[in-house]
Amino acid sequence: MTTMTKIALGYGFALIALGLWGYFGTGTQSPTALIPAAFGVVAVILGLLAAKPGLTKHAMHGAAVLGLLGVILPIGRLLSKGTVTWSPAVASQAILAVLSLVFVALCVKSFIDVRRSRAAA
Repeated sequence: MTTMTKIALGYGFALIALGLWGYFGTGTQSPTALIPAAFGVVAVILGLLAAKPGLTKHAMHGAAVLGLLGVILPIGRLLSKGTVTWSPAVASQAILAVLSLVFVALCVKSFIDVRRSRAAA
């Protein structure tokens, strides 16, 4: 299992925990609070697929796209509101965006490192 596969799994489990906190920990129990958990489940599935040698490249590219969506969608939603008041929902969206941004940055670095190592070989 590669380092990025482990990072994808960790990212997925962190998003699942975030979604469960948003649903159960805030007292609102709104179904939309589970959106980060849905992202997390997909990230875990892609991480498990990436553990298979023939699927690593495709699964990790899929995970990077998922991470990019995890950055763009919450930021777009927060910006479209105009004035944002701090709430658990806003905190959850902000945490989703930050975790996703870090994950995408790690993916891009990994993709560059792999390309450089192949070019050197």
